[in-house]
Amino acid sequence: MDYKRVLTIQDISCVGQCSLTVALPIISACGVETAVLPSSVLSTHTGGFSGYTFRDLTDDIPAIEEHWQKEGITFDALYTGYLGSTRQIDMVSHIMETCLKDGAKTIVDPAMADNGKLYYGFDSDFVKAMATLCGKADIIVPNITEACFMTGVEYKTEYDRAYIDTILSSLIKMGAKTVILTGVTYNDETTGVVVFENGEYSYYEHKKLPGGCHGTGDVYASAFTGALMRGFTTFDAAALAADYTLLCIEKTLPDIKKHWYGVKFETCIPELVSMINK
Repeated sequence: MDYKRVLTIQDISCVGQCSLTVALPIISACGVETAVLPSSVLSTHTGGFSGYTFRDLTDDIPAIEEHWQKEGITFDALYTGYLGSTRQIDMVSHIMETCLKDGAKTIVDPAMADNGKLYYGFDSDFVKAMATLCGKADIIVPNITEACFMTGVEYKTEYDRAYIDTILSSLIKMGAKTVILTGVTYNDETTGVVVFENGEYSYYEHKKLPGGCHGTGDVYASAFTGALMRGFTTFDAAALAADYTLLCIEKTLPDIKKHWYGVKFETCIPELVSMINK
């Protein structure tokens, strides 16, 4: 097996099963060396907790990058999740230019919105900066809300294939190369992910579970990145990530009132390892 090293840049929520506390174990479980660059540290994630602590680590990033350059440390892929500011986005763009091996993959999850709304603290300037970063990436993993904010397409909860095609073509015009569009639902019983690569549309459909869980986007993007680095095709990695995320939700739903803040992805790590090694 060709041993790969991935750098993931996002925040650490100490409690909450999201961001780096999800990305590091999941990508590692896929058999991929996982280096981390934390953008901030929070006592918990922001979805449902109150009074959480927050420490911005933006000022530490340039010195970390400089040290890596001095040591000749490079990466086979870069995967970004939640970024807290346009300044951090600019720093990620610079790291893309200085710390990646030739032919390295860049994967951007534009984690900034859901259900038709931006996350707290983000504005139109952040959306523009994120759209620029997505235009530089090899693969982007937005949900429909994030795709609509970046392209200016009207957000809808009911739609058809033509609507999704409009979003995809708008993302490509924005500069995106390969798109993994998550949460694409054409009926009440199923949902799925669209893979748009080299002008070709593919759809992976799976059953739709009731309700939602925090952190599933991070679980999905991390599993996708791990599978991709293990040699899976883009579509197969997208499908594996969907299956794994679905399994994590299923394991959590019986205890969702108590375990509302994330999914029990750790209990599904053995299944992930089996999926990767088939």
